[in-house]
Amino acid sequence: MNATADELAGVVDLFGGLTRAELERALSEAAYRADGQSVDEDALEAAIEEALASFALVHHDANEVNAPLLVAGPTAFPTVPDHAEDVPHILDVEPRRLDREALGETAHNRFATAVDRALTDGDADRLQTLLDISYDLEAWAPLDLAAERDELSEALE
Repeated sequence: MNATADELAGVVDLFGGLTRAELERALSEAAYRADGQSVDEDALEAAIEEALASFALVHHDANEVNAPLLVAGPTAFPTVPDHAEDVPHILDVEPRRLDREALGETAHNRFATAVDRALTDGDADRLQTLLDISYDLEAWAPLDLAAERDELSEALE
């Protein structure tokens, strides 16, 4: 089973957020239910990293959990993969409600780091992508990214 960024977001969204280990287990359960398939761990790792880079997933350190959570991010269109709809009944994980403001702050810090890296690298494609993501972030969490948008626009001129 190879999951897309939106499918990863769909699975974590079923719970409000999952640790990486919980997400791996959830996908393994879904793959098994599909027809005995398994999850390609290398492909899953690559998919998670891609989802984090695109802000389809956000890595969040929640105080309620001893490990960082993966949360459906601002660019995701969460989609529950086939055979994963029963995963909440299989996993022993209570739904999580996260503080939207703290989650927004986490995403903002990650966004600022990505902007700094793209500016340093002079990566125009990444700068444009981040400019687009800034609007999604503001709609997703209580953030004001006008200053970052100005900096990105200026760098793209």
